[in-house]
Amino acid sequence: MSGIDALPPLREVIATHDLSARKSLGQNFLLDLNLTAKIARVAGDMTGSDVLEVGPGPGGLTRGLLAEGARRVLAIEKDTRCLAALSEIAQAYPGRLEVINADALDLDATQHLTAPIKVVANLPYNVGTELLIRWLTPPSWPPFWQSLTLMFQREVAERIVAQPGSKAYGRLAVLAQWRTEAKIALSLPPEAFTPPPKVSSAVVHLTALPQPRFEADQKVLEHVVAKAFNQRRKMLRAALKGLAPDIEDRLIAAGIKPTDRAETVGLEQFCALAREVAALP
Repeated sequence: MSGIDALPPLREVIATHDLSARKSLGQNFLLDLNLTAKIARVAGDMTGSDVLEVGPGPGGLTRGLLAEGARRVLAIEKDTRCLAALSEIAQAYPGRLEVINADALDLDATQHLTAPIKVVANLPYNVGTELLIRWLTPPSWPPFWQSLTLMFQREVAERIVAQPGSKAYGRLAVLAQWRTEAKIALSLPPEAFTPPPKVSSAVVHLTALPQPRFEADQKVLEHVVAKAFNQRRKMLRAALKGLAPDIEDRLIAAGIKPTDRAETVGLEQFCALAREVAALP
């Protein structure tokens, strides 16, 4: 019996189902159920919410979410080896866990969820950033989710919350902070995982804002920011010269010096520049 429910400890589950973590799937399993329950609590009160989990593996975080009172959990798992272990969790929590064997990049999970929805996941390292960007850039806002509580490598987590002037500041920070309140909620050492990764990890909590902080067309802002940071060592008048023939004038109108570099430009200025570019004939 484990500390949070009547199911076996995770080490026993992994041994029973021969679930060695696979590097090719970006897997690093969390075995401490007290820790997975702590991560679940970062998401706040889940008793009235559906929870989307991507990459549950043997189900450590899944059990934390259910034990902490999630109304219902939808777990998307690509690795068929994990399905039997997840099925045992579903039996222990009748009617509260649905498992879909699929690639989260190919599945529209919203068809299987009822609002309000929270996303909580120890994301596989190889798809984590791509999924985050998708969740931050839906066709319309507010998104289908109220909050994202996500485990990343510490380096990625720092990029999400980075401020202008820091080396970590870039496209991810702009996209995340434009529409969410983002903070690092927990830090985890490599030894918390099996197998231990070579880097530390962190849990980031992002709460969706009702409206973006500043007015801007999403696709234009994405394009401007991507071009600016693609050549972050260059002055913006050079990095963005393909955007408009009068890019220097547009930069000045947005309150940006043409000689500035992307890493010094704040979110409000990037949004102002996006509006200038969107106004081009």
